[in-house]
Amino acid sequence: MPSIEKHIEISIRRTGKPYREVHEWIDDPQHKNERHDITRVLEFSRIFEEKYGEEAAREYVQHLADDLNGKFNHLIEDVQALVDTTLAYFGAKKQ
Repeated sequence: MPSIEKHIEISIRRTGKPYREVHEWIDDPQHKNERHDITRVLEFSRIFEEKYGEEAAREYVQHLADDLNGKFNHLIEDVQALVDTTLAYFGAKKQ
C-alpha cells in the first residue's frame, strides 16, 4: 500500500490538490483498519464530502482503490515467487 506521501503525490497529479487531511485520516495507525473498511465507504465518503467537497470524497474512495491495487500487486508477486520456487524444486526452468 502506498505511503501517505505517495497518496498525496498521486492526489496532486490527479486533482492538483494534496488532500493530506484525507490521507492522514485514513491511514491513522490507531484507526487504520476501521477506516479502510469498504462496508463503511458511503458513510466515510459523506463525511469528506460535507467537510471538503465532492472531490475530497472521491479521493477517499480512490485512496481505498489505490491501497487495494497495492495489496493485489503484492499478492501477485508473492504467488509468482511461490510458483517459481516450486518449479525450481521440480527442476523446471521458467521460460
